Amino acid sequence: MALRHANVSVTPKQGAEHAVEFQTPEGPVAVNIATMSALRAAVDTRFTEGEGFALATLNLDHLVKLGQDHDFAAAYLAQDFVVADGNPVVWLSRLAHRPVDLMPGANLVVPLAQMAAAANVSIALIGSTDDALDKAGAALVARVPGLEIAAKIAPPMGFDPDSAAANTVLRDAAASGARLAFLALGAPKQEALAARGRVVTPQMGFASIGASLDFLSGHQNRAPEWVQRIAMEWLWRLLSNPARLAGRYARCFAILPRLTVNALALRKK
Repeated sequence: MALRHANVSVTPKQGAEHAVEFQTPEGPVAVNIATMSALRAAVDTRFTEGEGFALATLNLDHLVKLGQDHDFAAAYLAQDFVVADGNPVVWLSRLAHRPVDLMPGANLVVPLAQMAAAANVSIALIGSTDDALDKAGAALVARVPGLEIAAKIAPPMGFDPDSAAANTVLRDAAASGARLAFLALGAPKQEALAARGRVVTPQMGFASIGASLDFLSGHQNRAPEWVQRIAMEWLWRLLSNPARLAGRYARCFAILPRLTVNALALRKK
């Protein structure tokens, strides 16, 4: 399939006063949660009402995939909450005069776990490896008093989020009593599983958080805080693994000029 770049437009969505939308082949994907306080309020409401949700963290790599993959775009459209994971998305929102805060998945795990503990909601960890889940779970419990981890599930290599095995994973997580699942499967698998979960186990919340559990477990190293503060985490990652990331970042940079032009045009709207 030929590459179809995502375009930026703006329309308020799901009550968000300043939602930034990115057009995909399947429809607009909106960053509809602008701040951490808004995320806390939205998640707390779902916990209180006993309703599930799906949370995705949008970055440039996802925008590239959204322009190429209809199934990924459809999975994103099934997400209830979308936040900005990556400074380029934040900068584009500011250019469009629809500012949103930076909320990387790695920065959301502990706050979401704290929300769950405060609401007496137990959690499930899904993805990565058994060893990583055990260590990540121990790290979370140490940092979040009162947190209950009801399930830890490491799907096998080649796990298909659209298979019958995915239904089993989702139902096993729900049967454990967990009402919030952290999905550490990488894009697009985790978003696809979250979308499926909204149908199979609608009472559960799903947060797609990429490598965050591996960071907690020590299986992967995140960029130092000072690198994050100067918005150079992407360069740190690139230098750490150029063979894997050079092509990905090249594709990301390729869509930036068009996104920038479209964002600037939105100032007049």
